[in-house]
Amino acid sequence: MAVSTAQATGTVDIMIPVYNEERALPGCVEVLHGFLSEQFPFDWSIVVVDNASTDRTLEVAHALAKRYERVRVHHLDRKGRGLALRESWGASEAAVVVYMDVDLSTGLDGLLPLVAPLLNGHSDLAIGSRLAPGSRTVRGPRRELVSRGYNALIRLTHGARFSDAQCGFKAARTEVVRPLLGQARDEAWFFDTELLLLAEHNGLRVHEVPVDWVEDVDSRVDVIGTAIDDVKGLIRVARAKANGTALVTGLPRRPQPRAIHPDAVLSRSEGGLSWQVLSFAVIGMISTLANLALYGVFRLWWPVLVANLAALVITTLFNTEANRRFTFTARNTARGRTHLQGFVVFGLYYAFTSAALLVLHAAAPDPSRALELAVLLGSSALGTAGRFFLLRSWVFRRDDRKEQA
Repeated sequence: MAVSTAQATGTVDIMIPVYNEERALPGCVEVLHGFLSEQFPFDWSIVVVDNASTDRTLEVAHALAKRYERVRVHHLDRKGRGLALRESWGASEAAVVVYMDVDLSTGLDGLLPLVAPLLNGHSDLAIGSRLAPGSRTVRGPRRELVSRGYNALIRLTHGARFSDAQCGFKAARTEVVRPLLGQARDEAWFFDTELLLLAEHNGLRVHEVPVDWVEDVDSRVDVIGTAIDDVKGLIRVARAKANGTALVTGLPRRPQPRAIHPDAVLSRSEGGLSWQVLSFAVIGMISTLANLALYGVFRLWWPVLVANLAALVITTLFNTEANRRFTFTARNTARGRTHLQGFVVFGLYYAFTSAALLVLHAAAPDPSRALELAVLLGSSALGTAGRFFLLRSWVFRRDDRKEQA
């Protein structure tokens, strides 16, 4: 991807969203301004984004703008961090836009690694991560538990590859983020997650930087309330993916990878059918054995269909994720209807194996446990073949719209 003139000049706008932060804002700007003046090699500005503060924050911000030449103020009449970023990032003329929290919880030595891959065009968005290998955090157990649980939920429900959606330390190429801003609906704390999910869904490259992070207990964040709102947001974005409205038009497209060495001997960009069958078979064998073991345990307490359903739910989660990572790695797994289609495939598979068990019990009212397991094994094998066909031809098929965009 060619680097634009704006990128070549290395202009960076750093947004500080604030709401009732008259105490924390002066120290933040002083420390950040000093760091940027002494250690940051690109042209920069600090933008204090006041979103409807009710204390003296706006007055303090204007005083700081008069004191420091490279500090500006952007005032909004409505509250919301997502709103503050949408308005300030959307209005910026810099090549790269950044935001960080006013408490400066994230170490500033992560700023240059955050913006450098964006300025040279290598990546589209960049995020600081408190959960990536190499990061170091100091925070209380409740916030640690909520953060890890929420990010695990994002990966489980959306297949996200980023590790930390909510660290207040992010950057984006302005030409890329503008179309995303028009698509993101949240105006509060879920904005970060929504932006990242949209970016991955539309094939953008997200760069992740491990950071040092120290919790400020004077935070304005209601951790539990925010987590509940975030779960609601995850459901809304999943619906947008399913109905196709999460596809964003007007995004600059990255060219397909190509060898730059003139004598390169190229391999296939994806595994062939033989590899897919082998990988699927190995994963299916492991899943089937796990399903039989779980079913045998659950039958100690539950009736036939309930035991079968519980075992299938657990092993299907493993099976689908393993096939996404290893079997169909070159196929599109971010398509909007993937999750819904996966549930349909699971439903067909469950109906088939359950029907086999029902036929067995109709023919032999009191079959032995060995015969029951044998019937389940046979129906699982046939169901697995059908599952491979549906996953390959339907769930994980290529998205030609994205490749041609």
